[in-house]
Amino acid sequence: MKRTELKSLDKDVNLIKDNGSSIIVGSILATIVAITPIIFNLYTSVPDQMVWNTSFFTYTSAYYESLFVLAWTLMNKLIPLLLMFIWIFTCRHWWYHVILVPIGMFVYQIIIILDDDLSFADKNELYVLLPVMMVIIPSIYLIRARLFNKLNTINKTTQDLEDELTFRPKTFWGKVKQYF
Repeated sequence: MKRTELKSLDKDVNLIKDNGSSIIVGSILATIVAITPIIFNLYTSVPDQMVWNTSFFTYTSAYYESLFVLAWTLMNKLIPLLLMFIWIFTCRHWWYHVILVPIGMFVYQIIIILDDDLSFADKNELYVLLPVMMVIIPSIYLIRARLFNKLNTINKTTQDLEDELTFRPKTFWGKVKQYF
C-alpha cells in the first residue's frame, strides 16, 4: 500500500472512532433530556410536611412550611438548569457564551430558594447578573462584528465562518475548562 492510502485509511478509522464516542455521548444526553419529566416528578416522593427526618439528615422548611412545595420549587429551577448545561456543552454556534446568563440566573434563584429567609427572592437578581452580562454581551457583539467583517471581506458562508470561530474541545474536561 502507498503511504497516502495508509494515511487515508488511518483517517477513516479515527473518524469511525470519533463517531462511535459521539454516538454514545449523544445517546446519553438524549436520554437525559427525554427523562426530564421523570426527574421533575421526583418532587412527588418528598413528604408534604414541614420537617423531614431521615437517617441521613433532618430538614425543616421554615419559609415554605412544606417540603413538597420546596421540592416542587427547586425542580422548577433545577430542570431548566440541567437543560441549559446540556445546551451550552453541545451548542456549536458562535453565541453559545450567552447561555451563561440564564445559567447564572437559575443558579442564583436556586441559592435564594435554599436560603433560610426568602424575603428578598428575585429582587436583587439583576444586580448579581449585571457583571456577568457586562462581560458576555459586549463579547458576543464583538464576535458578531468580527464575523460580519470577515463575511464582507471574503467569500465564505456564515456556516464556514462559525466553524472557523468555534472552539471545539475534544474531552468533557476540555469543554469545562474553556469556560473558566
